[in-house]
Amino acid sequence: MDEGKRPREARGERLIPDNPGMFDVILFEPEIPPNAGNVIRLTANSGVRLHFVEPLGFNLSDRQLRRAGLDYHDLAHVTVHPNWAVCREQFAGRRMFALSTRGHTRYDQIAYAKDDVLVFGPETRGLPEAVLAEFPPSQRLCIPMRPGNRSLNLSNAVALVVYEGWRQNGFV
Repeated sequence: MDEGKRPREARGERLIPDNPGMFDVILFEPEIPPNAGNVIRLTANSGVRLHFVEPLGFNLSDRQLRRAGLDYHDLAHVTVHPNWAVCREQFAGRRMFALSTRGHTRYDQIAYAKDDVLVFGPETRGLPEAVLAEFPPSQRLCIPMRPGNRSLNLSNAVALVVYEGWRQNGFV
């Protein structure tokens, strides 16, 4: 598709001007529109900047995505990156955490700071091993669950971690 004809969100352009929010959340290749919509709503309400890494499992105009995000799309700070390398480069020099069932540090054992970056994998497979390997073991976080359970819903996992970091920083 001609670059000029792609939606501006798909060209890495922001949907609204810069937001001085506390954190950045990256959804690596998200697959399920309602989950992404819920995260859009969450980030709009918490002042967190949201990033999607392509390929996406949906179109940004998807009805389910818009329904889950309600009317928060205009309040959210969303950027779409064409691939992981481009996204990762944007955050060079920033402290990044990967959330994974293969992480060994509990998400609530971290002292979160302004400008931390939280990376979540796709719903059906999590972060690929190659991406996870880019993070030091101490920055591979997990959310405790009962033994034998597979994973939490993506939007619930994002909410837990974002609100823990925000709580630690006084909800400012």
